Amino acid sequence: MKSPAARDCFVVLPDTPAGERAAQLLDGGRVFRYPSGRPWMVVRAPLRGVRGAVRGADAVVVIGPSGVDGLDVDLRAARDNAGLHARLARRLPGVHHVISRVEGVSWVRGTASGLRRVYVTTGPGPRLASDRPAVLAALTGAGVDEAALALRLLDFVPHPLGGRPVWRGVTEIDPAQALAFALDGSGHRTHRWWHAPDAELPLTDGVLRLHDALDRSVRAHLADRPRVSCELSGGLDSTSLAFLTRRAEPERLALLTVASREPYAEDETWARRAAALAPEASHEVVDAAQVPLFYAGVGDAPAPGDVPTDEPLPVAPARARARMLLARAAATGSDCHLTGYGGDELFMALPAVAGDLFPRQPRAALHRIGAVRHQLGWPLTATARALLTRPSFGAWLADAVTGAAPPTARTPQLSWGVRQTLPPWLTPGARTLIRDTFREAAAHAEPLAPRPGRHLDLDTIRIGARHFQAMEAYGLGLGLPVAAPMYADHVIEATLAVRLADRVDPARYKPLLAGAVRGVVPAPLLARTTKDHMNGDSAQGLVRHADDIRELWHGSRLAALGLVDARALDALAADPYSPLHTRHSIDAALACEMWLRAPRPSPREALTR
Repeated sequence: MKSPAARDCFVVLPDTPAGERAAQLLDGGRVFRYPSGRPWMVVRAPLRGVRGAVRGADAVVVIGPSGVDGLDVDLRAARDNAGLHARLARRLPGVHHVISRVEGVSWVRGTASGLRRVYVTTGPGPRLASDRPAVLAALTGAGVDEAALALRLLDFVPHPLGGRPVWRGVTEIDPAQALAFALDGSGHRTHRWWHAPDAELPLTDGVLRLHDALDRSVRAHLADRPRVSCELSGGLDSTSLAFLTRRAEPERLALLTVASREPYAEDETWARRAAALAPEASHEVVDAAQVPLFYAGVGDAPAPGDVPTDEPLPVAPARARARMLLARAAATGSDCHLTGYGGDELFMALPAVAGDLFPRQPRAALHRIGAVRHQLGWPLTATARALLTRPSFGAWLADAVTGAAPPTARTPQLSWGVRQTLPPWLTPGARTLIRDTFREAAAHAEPLAPRPGRHLDLDTIRIGARHFQAMEAYGLGLGLPVAAPMYADHVIEATLAVRLADRVDPARYKPLLAGAVRGVVPAPLLARTTKDHMNGDSAQGLVRHADDIRELWHGSRLAALGLVDARALDALAADPYSPLHTRHSIDAALACEMWLRAPRPSPREALTR
């Protein structure tokens, strides 16, 4: 197993004495400099490749899973920052940060998926940019934004509030925008560098484009990494990644499967079938008895090498499971662990996406929505009303949280998102804070796309990519890069470019992905149309780890901030069979409490430990 590594991090600084002073707190990273000699950027990326090029006063740096060649050619060919970023967006697979300095202006961008994000300070003092808001908060002395933290008590936070950092004086740049700021750090602007493609490709063309994009993304993660591990759950997403990885012919491939406690689960059976068709790869099946339940270790102190996340993430209660799997992967000697994260967000289209067909292809829309309606038991009248009377985005956002009963599986979901019910353990102050924040945002918020389906496509991808940072943090604590190739920008573009009627087919399971990997994944494995769930492990975890959960609410940080009623949460934890657990998840509250209790490293520690 490799030694633990600090969290990947970079900070872009102004060409001023204040920028130089900030850089002194970031000792230990690689430094790129201005012509003046002052530091332009400090970066530590022990598990990612860092390449740069300089031409006079201009420069470019790319940070990603592998080294990137030819940057000097790109820099010579570009007349400005916009041209340089457009050129790199075309030739790189979309899993990199790109930082440039052309004609006296710095540009910083991540990925359109939000897998790689960019933040900037907005308080007093010079502008500083980074991929980690916690580092910017430490540099500026910023505290936690309680309103933003209250939002994280929801199961998910929709656009535009999902991009609000939990630190004061720090702003997240929209993933489709590049941050631009003058070298004196006096202010910043944004420039749009990415546009979602029009959905116009037929399926036959779309599968070819997606096939190429997936192949490029996988190979980018495997470059210079001869020993690779893959999560092989048995589902289509992980199976596709495993066989795409196999085709890239790494020196050594290890497949890992976590067995299920569910008596009728099919994942393990399909995973064993897949492994039998890749005999050159090793295959380990972790016995279900050795797999931590959800909520295991929620109150444990951080382990040596643990890397804190920059915000609370609802997946945190499953961290013991994730750490177990990644430790097994690291024990194989893996240089990189690949996962199928992102597959559901990309290829299992939501019903609202089919609703976008209605204006031009009403018959196709009704066919697809009708299939979902019959499957989930949506009432006909309610479905028709939801399809024909969808509100504006602002009106939906203003009413997106409520104190009413939570929606059920029979509630049609054809709008801009799911209307969430505020859980009963929130204090009156927290409920008011959340509602007011949503209403304030609704007054000026714009959707990510004109139609609800495309908006949800993009927002769902961004939410999923944000949550994946927890897996990356767990891997970094082990010195193991963890990758989600399906979140690469070119994969997203290839998916969104396909006609909606071809992407959403009630008679076929993930038709676009299945078509793209046909010929790579053996045909018998593409016959599966089912998907396992882990509800049993969650329910058992509530029972077995009830005392650990209750302990978190004794001396609760969230309660001290006036956001939750610790007594109500303690009573609920003491009654793991309560029907309330089926109506509301405690995962977001647990994640926030766990995050508040985790120690925060200084900027110097974040780069050097």
